[in-house]
Amino acid sequence: MKKALKLMVGALATSLMLTACGNGAEEGSVETETDAEVKLTAWAWNINVPVIESAAEKFKEENPGFELEVVEMGRLDVYSRLTTGLQAGGQGLPDIVLMEDDRIQGYLNSFPDAFVNVSELGFDAHTDKLPSYKLDLLTKDGDVYGFPFDGGPTGVFYRTDYFEQAGVDAEAIETWDEMIEAGKKVQDEVGVSFIGLDLHGDDDFYRMMLNQQGTFYFNENGEINVDSEESIRAMNVTKSLYDEGLVRNTVGWDAWVGSLVEGNTAIAPSGAWLYGSITQQGPDTAGNWGVIQLPAFEEGENRASNLGGSNYLIPTATDHEEAAYEFMEFFATTDEVQLQAMEGGLFPTLNTIYDHELFTQEDEFFNNQAIWKLFADEMDDIPAVNYTGNYAVARDESIKAQSEIVNGRDVEDALEQAKRQLENRITN
Repeated sequence: MKKALKLMVGALATSLMLTACGNGAEEGSVETETDAEVKLTAWAWNINVPVIESAAEKFKEENPGFELEVVEMGRLDVYSRLTTGLQAGGQGLPDIVLMEDDRIQGYLNSFPDAFVNVSELGFDAHTDKLPSYKLDLLTKDGDVYGFPFDGGPTGVFYRTDYFEQAGVDAEAIETWDEMIEAGKKVQDEVGVSFIGLDLHGDDDFYRMMLNQQGTFYFNENGEINVDSEESIRAMNVTKSLYDEGLVRNTVGWDAWVGSLVEGNTAIAPSGAWLYGSITQQGPDTAGNWGVIQLPAFEEGENRASNLGGSNYLIPTATDHEEAAYEFMEFFATTDEVQLQAMEGGLFPTLNTIYDHELFTQEDEFFNNQAIWKLFADEMDDIPAVNYTGNYAVARDESIKAQSEIVNGRDVEDALEQAKRQLENRITN
């Protein structure tokens, strides 16, 4: 930040009036190095807000002229206002904006000059502290355009008491076929549904299985991949669970989480962030939970995947590029800040904190398992995938195909149809 303020002072002295920085001084006066002030604005939502506000307070301790105003709004409102501002040439945009993983590539491709190239400002010096799959999302033409923040390493959250009652050792499960067989035993012995899925409204489960195989709706070249061998394998798992009668149709977030904390389902493949919902909404279930990695498709194959995650970007429309960079560099690479994010319910992607006791200690709620170490250990194994700018329409077609499959349509036929429909939507 001190570097940023020096640069700003030089610029202000030659070309800007003090009022452009909003400190209320007389027009035509300039800042000095000792009293330089800068106020940045950030757009964020939900639990991200107190985390970045706290980081700003810590940053201000060494940089007393620094201020950050965080404008909290809904996630979709952020994207709506961001898109409108970018289409208007950068009008009304903040200095810093939060963006989810699945949105990054769409914005970088649609607005190639809209975000600051942080590689040019020195951020590449930190890339060894961050997982490659996150950096790949933020990279265009070899340069990084944002700051990785939280991630969504996945696992299967499961009821240890239900598995014990059924005589099933969850830790011994290595493949999806074995998980389905375990599901039959658990459901028969305990009398609850094995898994909750929104079969007609969401495809999170299918996407996790694509990601663990190193692919997505599109391959690394941006070609439609929903009819690939990997896609067929993933959708066949969903179909098998449904055909075996192991699925409880949970429509929407509340129904899905509710089925877990009320004890109506036994497992939930999900991102690490599900921890917060289970512990907060199901306090009476403490001690009855465990986590294992996603099963592989074949023994020995990859079990790491990702679901969810976000990053911060700096719009090039900002008047305070250097100051925004210095603060976000501090935010993204400072252990203390990221440990506080962890305590706030997020899963930081900064690997320098993974040896901290927060990640290595046993969790009483989860049957004294060191679950955060499990998630941290898989970060380097999460494959990078290509979301592309057509993520939203591809997801829509995927959900339609999934719905048709559980209604009896052949998997390969449904996915081939999804590919054709996606091609039409992208080209028309």
